Amino acid sequence: MSITEHESYPQPVEDTDNTEYLEGWRHGSLLLQQCDSCKEVIFYPRPMCPHCWSDSLIWINASGRGTVVSYSLIHRPNHPSFADEVPVALAEIRLEEGTSMLARVLTEHIHTGMSVELADDPESVRKYPLPIFRPS
Repeated sequence: MSITEHESYPQPVEDTDNTEYLEGWRHGSLLLQQCDSCKEVIFYPRPMCPHCWSDSLIWINASGRGTVVSYSLIHRPNHPSFADEVPVALAEIRLEEGTSMLARVLTEHIHTGMSVELADDPESVRKYPLPIFRPS
C-alpha cells in the first residue's frame, strides 16, 4: 500500500488554530500543542487547553513515534483519490508525548499494540496533506 500521485486529495480546512500544525507537516514535522500552564500535550489544535482552560499554548516537535490503540481498514474509498489505495488503514495512535491522534498508517498488516513512526519521507509529505505513519 502506498501513497499514489494525486493532486486531488481532499484538503484540510486551514484556520488560525491549525495553521502551525499544517505548515509543520508541509515541512515534514509533526507539531503538537503543549499547554504552558499545566504542561499537557494536546491534539487536535485548538485555542485553549482542554485540561486547565489556559490559552497559553506553545508548539513542540513530536517524536513521531507511537502505538496503535485501535484501527479500521477502509475498503471502500470515501473519495476518488483513494480508489487506487484501498484498503486504507486509519488508526488511533497514542503518541509518545501522551496524546492520541487519528492518522493513516501505511500497511495492511496493522494490529493493536503495533509500534509506528511518522512516515516523514519527502514523497509522502508532498503527496498527502496530513501526517501519516508506517510500522516501525
